[in-house]
Amino acid sequence: MLGMGAHAVETCDHQACRLKWAFRNLGIQLQKEEVKAMISETAKDGAGKINFDDFFDVVSQKMYEKITKQEILKAFKLFSDEKTGKISFENLKGLTKLLGEELTDEELQDVFPEAKLDRKGQMDPEEFLRIMRRLSFY
Repeated sequence: MLGMGAHAVETCDHQACRLKWAFRNLGIQLQKEEVKAMISETAKDGAGKINFDDFFDVVSQKMYEKITKQEILKAFKLFSDEKTGKISFENLKGLTKLLGEELTDEELQDVFPEAKLDRKGQMDPEEFLRIMRRLSFY
């Protein structure tokens, strides 16, 4: 048994509570509603219980999502301006040159055709994530 964390599992008699605890200990923070929805979508026994194989599949997917989102935000920070915390056209242009890609301004603008930019033509982290998700990068 693992101290207080293990004790919490023993005293919790709800599947959602146990599953939420397991995810929290894996570094994945989920809301109670998310866990309940996950159980209802995954549980095949009709009693609201998830077998190990299903649990493993769900955890694997959540771990992949978490790692991918963190990596995308890490990439955003590398591209973004230190003062604004946003990505500008100039940031992208400098990055492509650094990577040895000679793109025209038009080609570079095509990289993020649907991006919602602020008044200064910059993209914030949330918009960057939205675009990356739309492009199926995570």
